[in-house]
Amino acid sequence: MSTPSRKRLMRDFKRLQHDPPAGISGAPHDNNIMLWNAVIFGPDDTPWDGGTFKLTLQFTEDYPNKPPTVRFVSRVFHPNIYADGSICLDILQNQWSPIYDVAAILTSIQSLLCDPNPNSPANSEAARMFSENKREYNRKVREIVEQSWTAD
Repeated sequence: MSTPSRKRLMRDFKRLQHDPPAGISGAPHDNNIMLWNAVIFGPDDTPWDGGTFKLTLQFTEDYPNKPPTVRFVSRVFHPNIYADGSICLDILQNQWSPIYDVAAILTSIQSLLCDPNPNSPANSEAARMFSENKREYNRKVREIVEQSWTAD
């Protein structure tokens, strides 16, 4: 069945295949266009450098009018990422717009890794550490990056 949501996701997939943003990869899971697996590589010259972080994106038939549910599968220590991997990011909530495609979503999440908002914490420990002890925060992030190399 071809719906507007599925057509849009096929277009997003083709665009991501032909012109992927740096450090981002994503594709439908097992021929299910409504469920995607994605990988974000930690941006260079940041504490996240070298990290490989897996995510899932679950779309509904309301896409692109409603955002997907995006969740980190990999362990992440970040002020705006909940323990269950859910992401506190304005474009996935109250600032969503149908102009965002999968590449824009993943690029925004990659950017969030390096530019957290400690004033809207999903992880209060990470937010406090980011604000009060950046050195310790960066050390903890490096631990998570190293764990990402061996995680399934």
